[in-house]
Amino acid sequence: MKHRVSGTFRSLRSFNFRLWTVGGLISNVGTWMQRVAQDWLVLTQLTHHNASALGIVMGLQFAPQLLLLPWTGSAADRLNQRRLLMLTQATMGVLALLLGVLTIAGVIRLWHVYVFAFLSGSAAALDAPVRQTFVAEMVGDEDLPNAVALNSTSFNAAQMIGPAVAGLLIAKVGIGWAFLLNGLSFAAVLLSMSLFRLSELRTSARAHRTASGFAEGFRYVRRRPDLRAILVMLFLIGTFGLNFPIFISAMAVNVFHSGARAFGLLSSIMAVGSLSGALFAAGRKRPGLASLSIGAGVFGLGCTLAALAPGYWWFAAALALSGAAALTLTNGTNSIMQLSTGPSMRGRVMALRVGVALGGMTIGAPIVGWVANRFGPRWSLAVGAGAAFAAALVAVFALLRRKEPAASLV
Repeated sequence: MKHRVSGTFRSLRSFNFRLWTVGGLISNVGTWMQRVAQDWLVLTQLTHHNASALGIVMGLQFAPQLLLLPWTGSAADRLNQRRLLMLTQATMGVLALLLGVLTIAGVIRLWHVYVFAFLSGSAAALDAPVRQTFVAEMVGDEDLPNAVALNSTSFNAAQMIGPAVAGLLIAKVGIGWAFLLNGLSFAAVLLSMSLFRLSELRTSARAHRTASGFAEGFRYVRRRPDLRAILVMLFLIGTFGLNFPIFISAMAVNVFHSGARAFGLLSSIMAVGSLSGALFAAGRKRPGLASLSIGAGVFGLGCTLAALAPGYWWFAAALALSGAAALTLTNGTNSIMQLSTGPSMRGRVMALRVGVALGGMTIGAPIVGWVANRFGPRWSLAVGAGAAFAAALVAVFALLRRKEPAASLV
């Protein structure tokens, strides 16, 4: 047992990764506070429980993942990743502070939220592939799957804290303070990166500057059937299944008639499941397509149970199951795609991964929001379940085409 625990947290042997984890945890708490506060602001103050407006916010927030795709991956492969991350993190912090000031001043309008969602999404689009590939510079390829899982553990531990704190802040002092605290939380990750031991970073080979950088990455993925299958899975689940801000807020407000505290608690409960999935992934070896198929199937089951939940606590339990499955699936795709890709191509491949998974929400979030408004929140969850089951079938089909025993790929 002792060996198992030490293996689960082995990436923390790296000084830089320990600093990164602490700074990231603080910043992630602020991020989850803002997510809940933003959803509540749109649903209860700027509209009358309009899930479609929330879908538009999500669509604008993730649209840059697709729009900036030709540049984000190339930047991750060519530029100094630490400096680029400090720039993107500082930008998102400033935007959060400005949104908080407008909200506290009482002048916030729905179109303001749309603009801030797009600007913040643009910074996040540049940040995501760099942040994911930078992990390898801190811990090396050998511990990469473990570090990816521990990153997710930190993110989901923050999800247990942030929404609950946001619910209390909204109830006691107002929504704007959640935005302000998120803006200030970015100082933690900036401080941690400024204290890095630069000599211990394992700098990967940088890609050469070419006019066809993005096209080269696209051609690389097109030649890889395994990567193509993973991207199709991510598109299905990212587009229609990972719209939890819509699922949770629409069910909380329109079905269970919850207040801000109960609304925030649902996200925290989902994080309990996600955290369990992250710790499970941290203790595993390299995942495979069979693991992704199982994760997608369980995620579909969780969404189905959530759609059928007769009450608040049944819904919360289904969210925990969905969170564990989603985390196992997304972590698995991260590790597989990085470890099976050459270092000089990782940034572009991971940008494609993020662009497909999150950029798909630009299409899916407004559709899911419309379904929630037109047919009810339970039907929006049914859409997510159907997409997850379809993704599981994609993985099964890919396994059959490879003609390899599934047990060797788990």
